[in-house]
Amino acid sequence: MTSLQAVLARLPGLQVQDLERWIHNEWVRPGRDVGQYSFHEIDVARIRLIQELRDEMNVNEEAVPVVLSLLDQIYDMRRLMRDLSDALQRAAPDEVMEILADQLTRRAP
Repeated sequence: MTSLQAVLARLPGLQVQDLERWIHNEWVRPGRDVGQYSFHEIDVARIRLIQELRDEMNVNEEAVPVVLSLLDQIYDMRRLMRDLSDALQRAAPDEVMEILADQLTRRAP
């Protein structure tokens, strides 16, 4: 877990008021430990992403929640696809796996 001050030290250019606004907007959801924010590495990565969207990609604050929502959906779909693939590997007969592999390679460009 990382403190607010440690996050600010790790991410040059990050202002405390920006981070507090992002927390208020629920773009970042740190834990609370004795009245202080505590950030996991995934929180720090998300803060870095928001900072890059704003500073490097010039995404305005009104668009940030849309971009974050779309990225969250992509990550969720990837996780679901990985889970489906794992389940198929464990449960499907070899014949079914061969048919699926054949269908997927036909579809590929």
